[in-house]
Amino acid sequence: MKTSMHNPVNARYINIQGVEQTFKTKNGPFCALQNINLTVAKGEFVALIGHSGCGKSTLLNLLAGLSMPTQGVLLCANREIAGPGPERAVVFQNHSLLPWLTCFENVYLAVERVFSATENKAQLKARTDAVLAMVGLSAAAQKRPGEISGGMKQRVGIARALAMEPKVLLLDEPFGALDALTRAKLQDELLQIVANTQSTVVMVTHDVDEAVLLSDRIVMMTNGPSATIGEVLTVQLPRPRNRVALAESAPYQHYRKAVMDFLYTRQAHVEKLTA
Repeated sequence: MKTSMHNPVNARYINIQGVEQTFKTKNGPFCALQNINLTVAKGEFVALIGHSGCGKSTLLNLLAGLSMPTQGVLLCANREIAGPGPERAVVFQNHSLLPWLTCFENVYLAVERVFSATENKAQLKARTDAVLAMVGLSAAAQKRPGEISGGMKQRVGIARALAMEPKVLLLDEPFGALDALTRAKLQDELLQIVANTQSTVVMVTHDVDEAVLLSDRIVMMTNGPSATIGEVLTVQLPRPRNRVALAESAPYQHYRKAVMDFLYTRQAHVEKLTA
């Protein structure tokens, strides 16, 4: 853990209490999530993992304030999450960049939104340049999204989120659409960035190795509908983490096996059970 747990506010920096999310559909109400209770410490990296349809992204959207729960409450720094805010930045699987703007301009928009009231244009530009350098994109600053690779687009999305200096970084499978080598490189970069910024991170993933490599805790979701938290696994691997060294380590394999067991034995798809 990267932060002191003595302060109870820090220990419950994100606090999810009795959350349920039900959607209205043409076939009647659909309960996506029920009885979700979770706390995340300040500076902690938490991964949400589970099969498709288990409500991972629904829970992340609630934390982002993009939707409101049917029941229960979500708190961040002891304040109710009642909508989106610059203290919680989201990176989606599809980078959501504006294609007519350069990489610099896409990031500058977020910087301007958050800091224009207190900083002049030179400061805003310096802030944008600094965060592009952090993700290794200084040379591509004047390129548009259509001129760069998928991995670089995701770097811009991460840079845009980091530029807001959020207290909480919310990641919805940000590397899911990338090839394995690009994905590994960005995972390593994310580890370094989070170590530097001390951000609190909640990340949705379907990748077991990604969850074990990056996380302090892995929150394993039961199958939907009416999904809930089935188990929470604490990952006690020292930081900084090196994927090559960890691949052969017994503790890493232990955590990996525990997640695989939950997903593919205890939460095996119904189709597999009835086949």
